[in-house]
Amino acid sequence: MSNQPANQDSQFTTLGRRIFGIFIAVLLVIYALTNANSGQGGTVFSPGQNPSSTTASQPSGKPASFGKPTKSSNCVAVNGVQDKACTPGAIFPTATVDQICTPGYSSSVRNVSTSTKDQVYAMYNISSHFSGQYEVDHLISLELGGSNDIANLWPELASPKPGFHQKDGVENYLHSQVCAGKMSLQKAQELIASDWHQVLNSMPVARAESLGPEPTECPEGCG
Repeated sequence: MSNQPANQDSQFTTLGRRIFGIFIAVLLVIYALTNANSGQGGTVFSPGQNPSSTTASQPSGKPASFGKPTKSSNCVAVNGVQDKACTPGAIFPTATVDQICTPGYSSSVRNVSTSTKDQVYAMYNISSHFSGQYEVDHLISLELGGSNDIANLWPELASPKPGFHQKDGVENYLHSQVCAGKMSLQKAQELIASDWHQVLNSMPVARAESLGPEPTECPEGCG
């Protein structure tokens, strides 16, 4: 009989440890689920954010969305078109037509660091290049609501033509169409992310020639 209190204490101690263990396990599960749904990553045409994105410059602080890369190395651009597995495109989901059509908008949200550009070159296996040979380009341009997310960046050649200078003209053309109410912003984003050459080939020749490349302060282009 004298051992009963000791046995009861031992049982209570064991039960307490089990309850504490269960509590810790529940906390770990909650933590894992919270991180899994924190907004990192995304799927095409749904909200998402690449871990390398620059959120500080995004309208309303919302994550970039449009696409999620399925690989981050050995990327290959073919015939002036980005590797869509590496560069599917990304947008600021809260960017409005009024915002992008306001002069100075692109400059206000542009934020791509040198280290990010180096990462983009590495993704496409470009170890060296000379000034003006490439532009680390925004696939969906900032003036069309594109973001600074690495999913929206790729190294685009100036030549052979059409190269990044001609794409600048396409960006300007689509921007003018959206701001004139002749095309939805979503449609413009989809067109340029799919294959901007198709837009170039369908543009009125006179319009394409008059627009030309966008003036830039960047030695390798601004995207």
